[in-house]
Amino acid sequence: MQASPSSPTYPIRIAVMGGGNFGLAMGTLCARQGYPTTILVRDEEIAQTINSEHRHPRYMQGIELPTGLRATSDPNECLPDATYIIHAVPCQYSRGFLESVKDFIPAQTPILSVSKGIETSSMGFMADLIKDVLGEDRPLAFLSGPSFAREIVEGLGATAVVIASEDLDLARDLAALISDGRFKCFTSTDVIGVEIGGAVKNVIALGAGMCEGLGLGTNAMSGLVTRGCNEMRRLGLTFGARPSTIAGLSGVGDTFGTCFGPLSRNRKFGYRLGKGETMEEILASTSEVAEGVDTALAVVRLIEKECKGYRLDLKYPILFGIARILEGKSTPLEGLELLMNMPMQMENFDEGRLGKERRRDKSDFEDKTDE
Repeated sequence: MQASPSSPTYPIRIAVMGGGNFGLAMGTLCARQGYPTTILVRDEEIAQTINSEHRHPRYMQGIELPTGLRATSDPNECLPDATYIIHAVPCQYSRGFLESVKDFIPAQTPILSVSKGIETSSMGFMADLIKDVLGEDRPLAFLSGPSFAREIVEGLGATAVVIASEDLDLARDLAALISDGRFKCFTSTDVIGVEIGGAVKNVIALGAGMCEGLGLGTNAMSGLVTRGCNEMRRLGLTFGARPSTIAGLSGVGDTFGTCFGPLSRNRKFGYRLGKGETMEEILASTSEVAEGVDTALAVVRLIEKECKGYRLDLKYPILFGIARILEGKSTPLEGLELLMNMPMQMENFDEGRLGKERRRDKSDFEDKTDE
């Protein structure tokens, strides 16, 4: 595992699409390093507040944003001349947003997506969605890893993430662009592995939150998270992801942070479900998006479409079980008790019999910067 090279020396302008918590975090990282950075938000009043008061009226309460970070609601002000664009719009809203701004984005401008999930309408990951709207030839990269936005902005401790791209040079350039003393980016070419980890960990976090809300104890929560990671690994192998990616920062690492971290939106959502609140009550009381809710339903449909074999619900009991709870087919207590009472199986399984056949040539092991 190799850290990023030194920062680029050519002129840089950054545009961040999306003014939520993670969009603010990425904009803050870039602005602190002296890059002209503009966040594209929906509301002009929010843009004016950021520009004049250096704070967001709803997100990152109590934190002053860098004076070099600007905001606008006009895509023509920030997208056409951007050297790099960071996409931070939640997955389920990304298609509509990208359709509205695609005419302002030059054909070869690279996009770094920090959004995670599976689109419910297409069952596609972010790579599929962005290519569908902006074209197959778009230079793309994807960031994932244990990275709570508030801790990034506060500079608390150290954050380590992965940037994956089919173009390793692009991944390295982006890693150099946003890495600093407290935010470290490692690189990979395993895009599907990073995307699967970033999506499925949110679903597992819903289950971890339910365990906590029901008061089932640390043993139950740890067991659920561990077996959930096993299902993530199985799904990754089906789609050709590298086991090392699932076991690394963007898979197991991000899962640990999301399942046990106090800032996790998905864990909080699951906790409230475990305490007896309804989906409608939780959704009505928060402006933050828990991506795992939509992803839980989409990943089950994806498994049913792409995975072969008998009784897929027995191969992915946690993912199927959480979806059943969200659909109202069982209560959190009933669903988790069912998981605990499932027949025992071998801990290990034969990877060689899973999923699509992968190419195992020398190139699979040549990328020394893989996380």
